[in-house]
Amino acid sequence: MLKTLNVKNFTVFTDAQFQFSPGLNVITGENGTGKSQLLKLAYTLSAVSAQSIKSTRNTKEDWQKRVADKLVNTCRPDYLGRLVSRQPGRNRCEVAVDFAGASEAGFSLSFATNARAEVKMDAVPTKGIEAPPVFIPTREMLSIFPGFRAVYEDRHLEFDETYYDLAKALDATARKRHSADVQTLIDEIEHLMGGHIRLENGRFYLLPNKAGAGRIEIPLVAEGLRKLAMLAYLLINGALRSRGTLFWDEPETNLNPRMMVVTAKALFSLAKQGYQVVLATHSLFLMRELEILQMQAKNKISVL
Repeated sequence: MLKTLNVKNFTVFTDAQFQFSPGLNVITGENGTGKSQLLKLAYTLSAVSAQSIKSTRNTKEDWQKRVADKLVNTCRPDYLGRLVSRQPGRNRCEVAVDFAGASEAGFSLSFATNARAEVKMDAVPTKGIEAPPVFIPTREMLSIFPGFRAVYEDRHLEFDETYYDLAKALDATARKRHSADVQTLIDEIEHLMGGHIRLENGRFYLLPNKAGAGRIEIPLVAEGLRKLAMLAYLLINGALRSRGTLFWDEPETNLNPRMMVVTAKALFSLAKQGYQVVLATHSLFLMRELEILQMQAKNKISVL
């Protein structure tokens, strides 16, 4: 889980420090205030840290290449130096991250305005985080899932790598058994969306709770329900793990007010069950629903 993130000269952030709670965290602000880029930066650092556990090559050069490549692929600048805050002459971006319960996993890096795809790290972390993060971008994935991963690997698509990562996270069969806490969470979300999500022969379907309704092809399901179904299936197949972090960029996109209420409840349930949730939003409606849930449960929401 994220603990702190300090940035200097990253996009619009000239000097900013962020502290994250182990529960629900909300990055809020108007359009153009850097919410999405900050979310992608935090996700990149978490994803690279988790990847290091599986890698057999963890030299300083390996780390530097993985961080640089991931930043370019998720933020999609023409080259890495374009992520440095704009000002006359050269400038340098500095980033430092720490993770809760894993002090050895923290690290810092920097890169300059003229950097093409290189970052500099002073030292290599001796440990990576165990639970890989999950990033949900603004557009839902279930309706474009069939064949997306194979096409992305073979062709150039105007989707940043968070979509590819999400496709990989979804591309796993359901687990046979879950812990009682996880099963309770799955049941809560499936109750909110009024059915069960299934992956069959590479396509997603919704099985409504209504008797005799039959399965529904996922493109025919309302987008708000598709977003909840994504969340449910990431729990069902184990891609989203307890003590892991869910990053979600503007979950309110294309949701009507009723679905925002349902989505807020699902996110709050995740946080209560030990998942770190980091949202980027400018929706006052979603913020209000989360605040109501906070007051009812007397839980703290970290607003960044």
